[in-house]
Amino acid sequence: MAATLEPFVVSARKYRPQTFKDVVGQEAITNTLLNAIDNNHLAQALLFCGPRGVGKTTCARILAKQINQDGSEREDEDFAFNIFELDAASNNSVDDIRSLIDQVRIPPQVGKYKVYIIDEVHMLSQSAFNAFLKTLEEPPKHAIFILATTEKHKIIPTILSRCQIFDFKRITVKDATEYLKYIADQQDIEAEESALHIIAQKADGAMRDALSIFDRVVSFSGKQLTRKSVTENLNVLDYDIYFSATDLILENNIPELLVLFNKTLSLGFDGHHFITGLASHFRDLMVCQHPDTLSLLEVGEDVAKHYQEQAKKASTTFLLQALDMANDCDLKYKTSKNQRLLVELTLMKLASITFDGEKKNADFIIPASYFKDKSKATNGQTTSIPAPEPPAKQVEAPISSEPKVTVTPTPEPQPEKELVSEPKSSYEPKKIQLKGAEKRVSGLSLSSIKVKKAHVNTKAVDIDEANLPKDLFDEASMQKHWDDRVHLLENQGRKILASNFQTDVPKLKNEHTIWIELPNNTMKKEIEREQSLMMDYLKEKLNNYSISLFITVNEEVAKKFAFTPAEKYEKLREKNPNIDLLRKEFDLDF
Repeated sequence: MAATLEPFVVSARKYRPQTFKDVVGQEAITNTLLNAIDNNHLAQALLFCGPRGVGKTTCARILAKQINQDGSEREDEDFAFNIFELDAASNNSVDDIRSLIDQVRIPPQVGKYKVYIIDEVHMLSQSAFNAFLKTLEEPPKHAIFILATTEKHKIIPTILSRCQIFDFKRITVKDATEYLKYIADQQDIEAEESALHIIAQKADGAMRDALSIFDRVVSFSGKQLTRKSVTENLNVLDYDIYFSATDLILENNIPELLVLFNKTLSLGFDGHHFITGLASHFRDLMVCQHPDTLSLLEVGEDVAKHYQEQAKKASTTFLLQALDMANDCDLKYKTSKNQRLLVELTLMKLASITFDGEKKNADFIIPASYFKDKSKATNGQTTSIPAPEPPAKQVEAPISSEPKVTVTPTPEPQPEKELVSEPKSSYEPKKIQLKGAEKRVSGLSLSSIKVKKAHVNTKAVDIDEANLPKDLFDEASMQKHWDDRVHLLENQGRKILASNFQTDVPKLKNEHTIWIELPNNTMKKEIEREQSLMMDYLKEKLNNYSISLFITVNEEVAKKFAFTPAEKYEKLREKNPNIDLLRKEFDLDF
């Protein structure tokens, strides 16, 4: 037997305010209207402006009812014969306004005032506005006009100048949540505060929308209203998604972050929704970092605690960069041809903000040059990885970003070019001890800047430079020892540094100064950071401890290195003829 359906009254109608005290979030306007009624200071033409669902028509009806009350009427008296509502969206012609003007002349049969509520007044035509001007400026004593609109800018100035204007504001999330709590209690519904917050945020300042969403979610969830059921029904991303994403970003966990984003897409959300929500999440974390801005966080108390806990993990610098990246992705999303890749790239950048490459590197790293040189091994030759050489006594460690373990491949003899043989004994500079310099601090570690500064400020040289040898030397011998040191660097696997030192042939500027010219400042800084061991080596080999290195930059030099692909191939073939065999074997092109 089919159950009979009883008429259902939606909450927006069932709980429509009946007095000004019941109106949510418009205290300034309701207090003004109450004082105007009490002091008999009410204008005859009022204009209520504001977004949809904030109480414009409701306040107009309450005002129309209240100005006709004198205490002698029945409690259920609604003064229906004194209130006339006109929908200007469907009655916007001159004839409709003329018919209204004819009714205005007739005084009320009950009460003191006839109230004319014209909703969506901005929809009136230009001629209808003009026909209404005279009556609106000088209405009969018994007539009051209340105009309501969501688009005040579409109303002509001559109408605006004849009305007392009230601007209704959006209902705040806090006010909407409190009113939803009241309605949930009236209906014996157990609702989580965070669930009501989501409904209030989804309503976007409109109380009518909040009540409509509330009815819809109650139909889905029944008497138990949880955050999970609300997010599932409204198709919004839960807070937990953004909390998890932010934790993964702070942990630099790119793989799990991409998996989480893929899971979000599989739930039916698009990348734009995800990235804008993540940007809002970063904004909420930012306002949690200062007590004065905590009031800007519009969430429930339980979620607010979670925000405050995560805000302690994120620095202000990180949040500013993250907000900038997320906002940039938001702006580029609609014009991007590969939108998923754009969001994934942004997530990878976000997860790299706090990444410290030097700190995260493993202790044992085999450079790529090892595999490159190993591929050249032929005729049964093998390449071994020797153990690192023990450091020389009382020698300061060089400032370098190279790995701790170096790879020395077995050099292959080349028929066309004779390699300079490596010195049999490893180079040990003179044992010069600096006071307070037991350990040199790495210049590439951000965490050691303070230690390095202290080291620089406190070091003192415990030697007398006047007593060190200063033998004369010629340019040829200097260049020979320079090349020997460069080849030693190459054999240690420090190819890039060796290449930098080979950029120019060193020359003698004077008897104590070696001069090299480089094509750019970047290369100059690299050599300046690594020049100490080179100069120590030259001082020992040349037996002259007064020499110094003078570096200049000439960008014209860079033109020498702008090779065509064919020229690059020829250069490589000069260094290693086996490349030609490789090209022929695999039929390669360049």
